[in-house]
Amino acid sequence: MAASRRRRRGSRTTAIAATVAAVALTAGLTTGCDAVNKALDCVQTADAIADSVTDLQQAVENAANDPTQTEESLDAIDKNLDEISDKTDNADVNKAVDDLNTAVDNVRTAVQNGDETPDVSPVTDAAGELTKVCTS
Repeated sequence: MAASRRRRRGSRTTAIAATVAAVALTAGLTTGCDAVNKALDCVQTADAIADSVTDLQQAVENAANDPTQTEESLDAIDKNLDEISDKTDNADVNKAVDDLNTAVDNVRTAVQNGDETPDVSPVTDAAGELTKVCTS
């Protein structure tokens, strides 16, 4: 009877150890997946920002035809930057987002001050840096 109890206790200990190991492994994988998902979110949003920057460049070129396109493109970039900011705690990504926000604000100010063809190269450069940070 004592041998039977020891086997059950040993089996129970093994089962508990296996359960703890499975939970720890699952937690590790979930954490790893969260990091991968955040990186994918960053890349996807950076890609959307790149599209918005292209739209901005075209809007600035066509400002005489439709000046509202520039503002709409700037708004789209702002929205995408908010999405990245909400999804990341990476310092490099946050700095790239801040730099792009500053560049967008500068273009917006130039447009509000009457510049029909503002220099959007700082926006393009900052978007490129964000894409680089998201993919590294």
